[in-house]
Amino acid sequence: MKHLIIPGVLLLLFTTSNLTSQWVQMSNGMGNISVPSLAYSGSNLFAGTYNYGVYLSTNNGTSWIQSSLNFHWITSLAVNGNNVFAGTHDSGVYLSTNNGTSWTQTSLNNRTVYSLAVNGNNVFAGILGYGVYFSTNNGTTWTQVGLNYRNIYALTINENYIFAGTGSYGVYLSTNNGTSWTQTSLNNETVWSLAVNGNIVFAGGLQYFGVYLSTNNGTSWTQTSLNNRVVYSLAVSGNNVFAGTSSNGVYLSNANGTNWTQRNEGLGNLTVLALCILNNYIFAGTSNYGVYRRPLSELVGIQPISSEIPLGFSLSQNYPNPFNPSTKIRFDIPPSEGAGGRTVRIIVYDVLGREVSTLVNEQLSPGTYEVDWDAENYTSGVYFYQLTVNSGQLTKRIVDTKKMIVVK
Repeated sequence: MKHLIIPGVLLLLFTTSNLTSQWVQMSNGMGNISVPSLAYSGSNLFAGTYNYGVYLSTNNGTSWIQSSLNFHWITSLAVNGNNVFAGTHDSGVYLSTNNGTSWTQTSLNNRTVYSLAVNGNNVFAGILGYGVYFSTNNGTTWTQVGLNYRNIYALTINENYIFAGTGSYGVYLSTNNGTSWTQTSLNNETVWSLAVNGNIVFAGGLQYFGVYLSTNNGTSWTQTSLNNRVVYSLAVSGNNVFAGTSSNGVYLSNANGTNWTQRNEGLGNLTVLALCILNNYIFAGTSNYGVYRRPLSELVGIQPISSEIPLGFSLSQNYPNPFNPSTKIRFDIPPSEGAGGRTVRIIVYDVLGREVSTLVNEQLSPGTYEVDWDAENYTSGVYFYQLTVNSGQLTKRIVDTKKMIVVK
């Protein structure tokens, strides 16, 4: 196997550089406050906060402006076109039709609204102790439609399927806009968060609950390997599922919940109350530390592309090369000498040896893989990508490095 020989000074920088592939706090204008809800409309990102109302960012979280709804506890957010709905503690639902410049309290005005979901002009509100309310006219009027006396902590919609996560009664399903509800087989847990990916539904809850998944729209459920955490928030991008936890940061599954890896670089073990994906970034709303942001490309994109087992290690030249803005990197991982997979890392460095992006950092089974790198936010020039493989059964690390060129 061929290895690229790097001059000693550059190699030293590779091994001692500060990590830049990590979560970064993006709370300018907001400060260290709690953010239990996030939502977006176009390029506008909204953050619902405890006691400080709704904040707006128009530059991917780089800076924030407090909206005129500036004194409520915002427990949930949802967006329908230009309409932004804010669920509050004790004051019901507020509506803005101009991206937060002004807000109007709707007729649902004396309830605690823990969850909101939108399907066309239909708006659903999950209420503490009062079940689900429904509006067909963007919040002008509301009707209670079921699950009376239940605490509704989460709502999500997948076409005609509406899922409600409740306190102590698990997940309910409606297929007729809330006219009737059926309790699913996940029926005796407190569900704090829900997300959907096609026919796959994810439910997050209290300790020893973690994340459950259903592959048949809630008919049956399976507890995933993330089974001992409080999961306050969930977000999905393709086959990649993110779980925001209590005092344990963010977990990621690259295979629809089959396995999970903690990805807290730069974030630490903060409590993550909300997650949102926008403009190739993932945003995390935290307890007491505002909003954190990370490029999505640092966390997702690795795909198995062959079922054949490679005979040896291989790091291919990226293609295309030169490129703008994205490229693909293929690599082979053979079987390990012992049980389990190998710990694999692929890191991108600039010409000074500074780490700029981590593309892979997990244990992989034998196979051929491909990962994308999006250099949209990086300058033109020469970069190096380095494959490092560690295994307890190996006497030394496997390292290979290649050069690529960004041209803009």
